[in-house]
Amino acid sequence: MEQIRSIRSLREQLVSVRRSGKKIALVPTMGNLHEGHLSLVKQVQKCADYVVVSIFVNPTQFVEGEDFGNYPRTLESDLIKLENLNVDLVFMPDGNEIYPEGNNVIAEVTVSELESIYCGEFRPGHFKGVATVVTKLFNIVQPDLAIFGKKDYQQLLVIRSLVENLNLPIEIMGSATMREEDGLAMSSRNQYLTESERQQAPILYKCISEMASAIKNGESDYEKLEKAAVSSLKKAGFKPEYLSICDSETLKVAKNQKIVIIAAAWLGKARLIDNIVV
Repeated sequence: MEQIRSIRSLREQLVSVRRSGKKIALVPTMGNLHEGHLSLVKQVQKCADYVVVSIFVNPTQFVEGEDFGNYPRTLESDLIKLENLNVDLVFMPDGNEIYPEGNNVIAEVTVSELESIYCGEFRPGHFKGVATVVTKLFNIVQPDLAIFGKKDYQQLLVIRSLVENLNLPIEIMGSATMREEDGLAMSSRNQYLTESERQQAPILYKCISEMASAIKNGESDYEKLEKAAVSSLKKAGFKPEYLSICDSETLKVAKNQKIVIIAAAWLGKARLIDNIVV
């Protein structure tokens, strides 16, 4: 397994891979890998000949007051996990490699339709940071395909939109959310939960699952469902940011059968997000 830190070395390594006609896949991560990340690798290995995993804690997607400094960094164990999966190359640049201009980022990527709603409203600038770093990684690696988890549903839509609108020749795959046995969506931030909070955390998935069942059974009063679920979350100790039934392609008000339920809520120091496509 190749371990590379510089853009130049990465590009040199991939020249021969590309010449040999191999299909290259990229799995972008911020490290602190769990089974959800590893499932992305396993899935993409079935579709590509050469897999690149990037590990980079991207400072520009953390908004003021968030956990950039405390975000879990577990590079040594991450590399062991990836080697056990026979990953071909790990790209692990430092901040100066990706942002040589430092905090003064000159060129940025925005996806205006999606970046200011839901997670974007509560984390202003977050999706601009995501879109910018993902575009940089796409330009650096130039993969044939890239894979992202569906847990970050809005992020997946942002990335699909930028690929389409910037005419990037990259196939974007979305992978089903990996869950713990009790339904909690796997996340690097779950470790912020206390023992008692961890027992409460699956209630978020339970709430949106019940909403999905109600819709499938014919309930059409979405506002009533949303209010009831928010009330349930508050009673369980959550601080909801949003919980909404929307169009699964645009995140606008749901008017047809293409529906997704998206939610974000704080439980202690952990911000949990989840979704269900109905």
